Amino acid sequence: MARRRRGLPIDGVLLLDKPRGVSSNHALQRVRRLYQAQKAGHTGTLDPMATGLLPVCFGEATKFSSQLLEADKVYRTYVRLGEITDTGDADGEVIERRPVPALEAADIERVLGDFRGEIEQIPPMHSALKHQGKPLYQLAREGKTIARAPRRVTVYDTRLIGREPAGFELEVACSKGTYIRTLAGDIGTALGCGAHISALRRLKTGPFKAADMFDFATLEAGLTDGGHQALLPMDVLVAHLPRLDVDDATAQRVLHGQRAPVDTIGLTNDSLVRLYRDAAFLGLVAVTAAGEIAPRRLVAAA
Repeated sequence: MARRRRGLPIDGVLLLDKPRGVSSNHALQRVRRLYQAQKAGHTGTLDPMATGLLPVCFGEATKFSSQLLEADKVYRTYVRLGEITDTGDADGEVIERRPVPALEAADIERVLGDFRGEIEQIPPMHSALKHQGKPLYQLAREGKTIARAPRRVTVYDTRLIGREPAGFELEVACSKGTYIRTLAGDIGTALGCGAHISALRRLKTGPFKAADMFDFATLEAGLTDGGHQALLPMDVLVAHLPRLDVDDATAQRVLHGQRAPVDTIGLTNDSLVRLYRDAAFLGLVAVTAAGEIAPRRLVAAA
């Protein structure tokens, strides 16, 4: 006999404003308890010192969370000059101090220009990347250093928000896989004094923006009334994909795991498509040949 999953069968997406000092998993579990949800997962880890946008998926929405892994991001960070830490952020130990030259905004802007576009980064040891199945940050805590191959990432923009003698605030728009700690450290090296980040806040991931986030205080106040008004429908995760509406007969074929003939004019072969019946989201299908779709990832409740 199958064991019944504890909790409520809630489906949807919450844009959480993760607080500083807690891991993404800790924040996830706290949200899950608030909603008493059967199943929940997050999309894209934030470091404990980082704050801001952490999309949390409930129930069937977890099936589509991978769509956000490729998403571009926007961060705001404070780059502290003259101190290099072993982690690249303020949570680490200072391993080197250097004098900070008198920098004008133009000096910083000149260096920032070298870090726009496609660049190479060496991932930090204090990261979740794995070596032989073990996260690099665990190896770093053991005092080990592993050679890491450089990765190509894209920095769409680096915008200087404000500056002072000790450092400056920066807004960064970048591709997936970009390490802001590494970017700040490389900028500090180029400025001749080294640097680390003392604050980091994610403002955007894919289509989601900070303006739509909820913090724990707001959630706890709202959920005392039993409301789930903070949840977005699960198909917001795939809103960038083409949409296809079908009749009941076609929907039934797909939901039973079968291919179905449809009008696929304007759709590319092998492309993923959002499938709907009577405005209800059924999941994702693939265009496998002209005039045909096949199920790929479907909503169980459908």
